[in-house]
Amino acid sequence: MAPKCFILLAVLSFSALSLSPSLAEEGQDNGLVMNFYKETCPQAEDIIREQVKLLYKRHKNTAFSWLRNIFHDCAVQSCDASLLLDSTRRTLSEKETDRSFGLRNFRYIETIKEAVERECPGVVSCADILVLSARDGIVSLGGPHIPLKTGRRDGRRSRADVVEQFLPDHNESISAVLEKFGAMGINTPGVVALLGAHSVGRTHCVKLVHRLYPEVDSALNPDHVPHMLKKCPDAIPDPKAVQYVRNDRGTPMILDNNYYRNILDNKGLLIVDHQLANDKRTKPYVKKMAKSQDYFFKEFSRAITLLSENNPLTGTKGEIRKQCNIANKHHEEP
Repeated sequence: MAPKCFILLAVLSFSALSLSPSLAEEGQDNGLVMNFYKETCPQAEDIIREQVKLLYKRHKNTAFSWLRNIFHDCAVQSCDASLLLDSTRRTLSEKETDRSFGLRNFRYIETIKEAVERECPGVVSCADILVLSARDGIVSLGGPHIPLKTGRRDGRRSRADVVEQFLPDHNESISAVLEKFGAMGINTPGVVALLGAHSVGRTHCVKLVHRLYPEVDSALNPDHVPHMLKKCPDAIPDPKAVQYVRNDRGTPMILDNNYYRNILDNKGLLIVDHQLANDKRTKPYVKKMAKSQDYFFKEFSRAITLLSENNPLTGTKGEIRKQCNIANKHHEEP
């Protein structure tokens, strides 16, 4: 289920990643447009939206997955659905790296893809489906509707070899997290807002036991510790066991600003949550978002937009996959 750790340095070799925040916010000519499929597949966005709604009714955790997918795909060099590719004899899938621990529901991306293919074969990319499912999943969770551009094409290879380089980790310093997001043009309030995604879903005990064993982290709210210990009774939990702590016990299924009140009260589960509420660069924005959900939603929408436009493949680059988990060349092999 969704957010279990988090998301997103290296010498960046892609021009879109080296844009300054001001240029990125003004919008760059990256080939994406609103309603890219209005002529070639006018029903595409409606089909995706309806599929997301149907899947959410059947499997509530899909919305967390859609939201997490956009971080894990778009933050790693390019928003090109490389996350969705299965491993091959030569390459490891991003899905199978340690940093993708807990990601799931990829089969339902295929469900959406199949529905779109029935209407418009070979037209809509998996990269756009990934982004639009995140957009609509955010709405399912009570978050804002974010108008997002389309026109992405699908990458042909896994980026598993650079996941660690580009994807921020929940145990990294807040400076490293700010720097990695900043390389995508996302400024400090945008980073604070993106981490507000920790207001939904659950965190596996594997990702937080270091704050409980061998000694309890003194930074944790002592009133919250008994609940965490009850949910995570083992110092070395089984990664396959159903051992989780809800990120927000108050509104666990709603994307809202309660997360910021929780972390100001030292109830954040992850190290990055604690740092966010205490670092002088981020704390003012945490306090502002704790007071105003409208401000949180505004910054969250802006940051998701920037993330979704990170160095996309457009025009003749990449391909439109027939299946989201397999590059087209593998369909052509005997």
